[in-house]
Amino acid sequence: MSTIDFTIQAEVRTDTGKGASRRLRRADKLPAILYGANKEAISLTLDHNKVNNMADYEAFYSHILTLVIDGKKHQAILKDVQRHPFKPKLTHLDFQRVEKGQKLHTHVPVHFINEKSAVGVKDEGGVVVHHINDVEVTCLPKDLPEFVEVDVAGMALGDTLHLTDLHMPKGVELVELTKGEDHDQAVVSIVAPRVEKEPEPEAEVSAEVPTTKESDEEEEKGDE
Repeated sequence: MSTIDFTIQAEVRTDTGKGASRRLRRADKLPAILYGANKEAISLTLDHNKVNNMADYEAFYSHILTLVIDGKKHQAILKDVQRHPFKPKLTHLDFQRVEKGQKLHTHVPVHFINEKSAVGVKDEGGVVVHHINDVEVTCLPKDLPEFVEVDVAGMALGDTLHLTDLHMPKGVELVELTKGEDHDQAVVSIVAPRVEKEPEPEAEVSAEVPTTKESDEEEEKGDE
């Protein structure tokens, strides 16, 4: 698990609207909102640069965060991130409250291990293909994993692992599998490498053949 301290100092924001948000961003502040748990939503102001540094870590998106608002700590998960279209800046964050004893729904990343030593890669020359990079899970806050690990060491060429093949931590359920058997998505496969066809040699351009009329004229000149 991550040892990074994801504690965010936040201030309650009363000045809302697009104009207010633009003014905040010019001052290196970040507008955000905290909602959920059947409580009133709170508009917040965060320090942009501090939060932007946290956003460089993968765990920021799948970890239970701590928002400190007026000295009181609130547990939350990140539900949505808005970014500037071309600058490395955040423009808005949505947080959802986490309540002890209440299950939550969120996405966690998938980590693939032992790819180079997999039977289908090392011995059979195959390549690993990832079909998904994260999974949606439901669990109690105390059971939330930072990521789901998938070991491909035993996979041979032509093998595919599906959601039902994943070893999930205790208390963690895959949301897709609650929707029925037809939602058992492929997760990773080992396939034969694609072989590029060599381009066919271009046909040699033959000398220009005179048209029938030109040929007849040449013959007539030869007869003269």
